Amino acid sequence: MKSVDLQKLIQRIRFNRAIVLLLLLVLVAIGAVPSYLTGNWSWTDVPDITNLTQIRNIRKTGLDLPSWQTVEQKPINLGGHEWSYQELKGDYPKPIVLLMLPQGYRRNQPQVEWVDIDGVFQWQTDSYTKLNFKVQTSPLVTKTDSNPKNSTNNPTIAEVEARFFRAWTQQQTFAVVQWYAWPKGGNPATRHWFWLDQIAQLSRQRVPWVAVCLQIPIEPLGNLEASRPLAESLSKMIQTALITGPFSGA
Repeated sequence: MKSVDLQKLIQRIRFNRAIVLLLLLVLVAIGAVPSYLTGNWSWTDVPDITNLTQIRNIRKTGLDLPSWQTVEQKPINLGGHEWSYQELKGDYPKPIVLLMLPQGYRRNQPQVEWVDIDGVFQWQTDSYTKLNFKVQTSPLVTKTDSNPKNSTNNPTIAEVEARFFRAWTQQQTFAVVQWYAWPKGGNPATRHWFWLDQIAQLSRQRVPWVAVCLQIPIEPLGNLEASRPLAESLSKMIQTALITGPFSGA
């Protein structure tokens, strides 16, 4: 009888601890999320982003993508923010547009970039789906370390979930891919970056980001899925170029 009572007591203590932990997590979320959404959360003693200059330069330089020629690249203002506009020409009938908004300051956070894009282009949208892909990057090897046992042989895998949809105006229909890219992955939802950045700050690190919007012209109200292979191929190139370029110091 006493053994049964002891087991019940232990179970009750464990349950109470779980409730307390859950309440603490809820309190943290209640305190952090509203401040994040309003842009007023505290950035006191927040670590700097070491490669922020490289990331900012995306506005001026764009990205070099294998087998694709940059016809035009320039900074443009969209929704009050300065984006990189890049027109790409390759094995495709029409030029493809790559828009990127890099993080400009350590206090910048992704918020309503997709709403800004919708407002600027005034397009209609449908056929929303996901575009999931993985990017394998070369392992980092420290040149100053002569001991091969200390080098990193495992490649870095970045997993990205982008949103993929059809958009059209009176002049053109597009297959659109959108996501927030960061060094180890990407997602179109801001909350994913937010929690990753919060966790990184615990070890005095940061997670830099770049908003990516890829616009592939297709036939008027054409089949979205027909452009999926090209959309995935280009998206992989973009993520890889970011990781090996502007994000390389992160």
